[in-house]
Amino acid sequence: MKTVILIGALGKMGQAALSGLGKHKVITAGRSGNVDHIVDITNEQSIEDLYTKVGHFDAVVNTVGVCEYAPFVDMTEAQWMTTVMSKMMGQINLVRIGQKYIADGGSFTLISGILNVKPIPFAIADATTSGAIDTFVKCVAYEMPRNTRINVVNPTVLTEAWDVYGEMMPGFEPVPGKLVGKAFERSVDGFITGEVIFVDA
Repeated sequence: MKTVILIGALGKMGQAALSGLGKHKVITAGRSGNVDHIVDITNEQSIEDLYTKVGHFDAVVNTVGVCEYAPFVDMTEAQWMTTVMSKMMGQINLVRIGQKYIADGGSFTLISGILNVKPIPFAIADATTSGAIDTFVKCVAYEMPRNTRINVVNPTVLTEAWDVYGEMMPGFEPVPGKLVGKAFERSVDGFITGEVIFVDA
């Protein structure tokens, strides 16, 4: 049994990840709600505080990243920076700070999303930062200390979230959260590193 910090545990993607972590001790975290720890991944001190409070842990699974959606011609720098500071730098900082605290041989699992390979209107910031995280994971795997592994789950839209996102994604086939949970399980329990784990129909 591993001790796993699951960030974004109350969201639909967090619940999908949770379905694949049943054999482990899961410590939940998020920006609000009934979780074990409150954390804001856009704030370095908040991340540091999370790791310090938890103490020993073997894996970090992140399922959050705030993204702004708008046509490219209308996107302001502030909207870009909201997305960059959350979905990109927030996740990079989870790893940058976390590598000092995680147990030897531990693992990080980040989240990107299918829109960097299957773009849709209004999602340029999401697509760009997802692509950045996929690249970050593939490259930083060579530099991770103490046999620490890192992967990213790149899912399409969840069946459970189709009522929210379906209208934006014509022609996409949603996948059940349980299938996405298997991708998180593979990352945490397997031996792969530097992998982009695509979950698509």
